[in-house]
Amino acid sequence: MSDASRTLPLEGLKVLELGQLIAGPFATKLLGEFGADVIKIEPPGTGDPLRKWRILEEGTSLWWHVQSRNKRSVALDLRSPEGQALVRQLASEADVVVENFRPGTLDGWNLGWKTLSTLNPGLIMVHVSGYGQTGPYRDKPGFGVIGEAMGGLRYLTGHPGEPSVRVGVSIGDSLSALYAVIGTLLALQERHKSGLGQEIDVALHESVFAMMESLLPEFDATGQIREPGGSALPGITPSNAYRCEGDEYVLIAGNGDSIFKRLMGVIGRPDLAEDPALAHNDGRSRQARMIDDAIEAWTRTRPRDAILKTLDDARVPAGYPYTAKDIASDPHYIAREMIQTFTRESGEPLKVPGVLPKLSATPGRLGNGGPRLGQHTEDVLDELGIDQDTRAKLRAAGII
Repeated sequence: MSDASRTLPLEGLKVLELGQLIAGPFATKLLGEFGADVIKIEPPGTGDPLRKWRILEEGTSLWWHVQSRNKRSVALDLRSPEGQALVRQLASEADVVVENFRPGTLDGWNLGWKTLSTLNPGLIMVHVSGYGQTGPYRDKPGFGVIGEAMGGLRYLTGHPGEPSVRVGVSIGDSLSALYAVIGTLLALQERHKSGLGQEIDVALHESVFAMMESLLPEFDATGQIREPGGSALPGITPSNAYRCEGDEYVLIAGNGDSIFKRLMGVIGRPDLAEDPALAHNDGRSRQARMIDDAIEAWTRTRPRDAILKTLDDARVPAGYPYTAKDIASDPHYIAREMIQTFTRESGEPLKVPGVLPKLSATPGRLGNGGPRLGQHTEDVLDELGIDQDTRAKLRAAGII
């Protein structure tokens, strides 16, 4: 079945995106991949700053074609009363509004929850911000990297005694987007019962903090502050990066009890496999350095690919750090359709990530790349019934 003829689970859902850059737009991107009609409001003339982030081709960020696919772009000045009136009209017909402005910004434009929910009681409004809609920090500006730091992740990344490093992608924004989508789907389910919408409040730092596993209860119960572990996963042994022949690395996760025994057999250390003190993770973690040294004594003398073949045969989880080149040519990525290609307006093909999650009956769509700025303004104004004279005045004033 072609993408165009598929039934999509969110068909008929109208989503209005107010915001820019990463967290909010990533959430609407996910909704759009499963059939939602996403109308993205952008400032006339400049558009979303993401259009100019990282590597550009044909004047547009290559990232744009991932972040904004399946959206309709409307160029509209949110700071003008006329633009705000049009947004209120759009929101009155929408199912979901997703916004990631600083808390209070939309209220100042008469586009806040009280205003929009009065116009549309069934509306679901998703707020994504640095610190949430309440609390003493609500008015502070917040980006993903700050959320990652406050959420506890930044302190743990890097090697002991060295400055912390950031994850190489905007993980705080992306995690927040996932929570925003989960909240949206939960609110839609509840609306089936009550007929009413609600607000969803997602904070970047909380989205990261929620991923921090036992960080807080360990501190509360024992007073211990988890420290950075470099390439290892402290307290879970063995799970680390090990140097191979030729200064390459393999990642080995031998922390399951039976897996550990198989791994020790492979590296020629049956004594460690049968040591009762190392039978379970707590005992192994107390001797993590000794175990890691034993494993690396074996990996150092072997090429990476040979190590991976041996460990695969022994059913020991192992891999190596993939680059973009590795991903693009990997047969498993290709077989699972996670490397997709679409054709840009110039006719040039572009590889982009596939759609997740994978649904058996109603899978998502790749669709088109990111729209041109204002590409769908006229279509959306048609749907709102805005006459041509009014449009001409809005255009002359720079509002559309």
